[in-house]
Amino acid sequence: MKRAREQVVRDFVHEWMQKAEADLKAAEHLLQLEQEDYFTVAFHAQQAAEKFLKALLVRRQIPFPKTHDIQRLLELLDSIDATIKRELASAAILTDFGVEFRYPAEEVADLTTARRAITEAKRVREAVLGRLRAYLSRGGLAK
Repeated sequence: MKRAREQVVRDFVHEWMQKAEADLKAAEHLLQLEQEDYFTVAFHAQQAAEKFLKALLVRRQIPFPKTHDIQRLLELLDSIDATIKRELASAAILTDFGVEFRYPAEEVADLTTARRAITEAKRVREAVLGRLRAYLSRGGLAK
């Protein structure tokens, strides 16, 4: 049976949201473990924020490139939501955790940095959920 285009979009949005929630949960779990470098916490926080934003882009049918750049994703959303880029400007700090921090270097994410990364990811989550809650609930997908 062929699904309607709107259902395909809704399902795709839901899948992005589920993956984002899983990354945020992983970051929160990893934060509880004592580590020398909390990179993996910050990395999963970045991944969560990226996926939350991509869910919103899919909902709004805005094409996006393969990118880990949070600022770039916010700029794409700015065309349909003039407040989101300003509201989430500080989340752009997460980009380095999805790009630069992935490779061996001298940079280390300390506990404070990891906590800030999770805070930013949660801010992105709340902003996106606020914009998607009614849409998702119409399809029975809201949490």
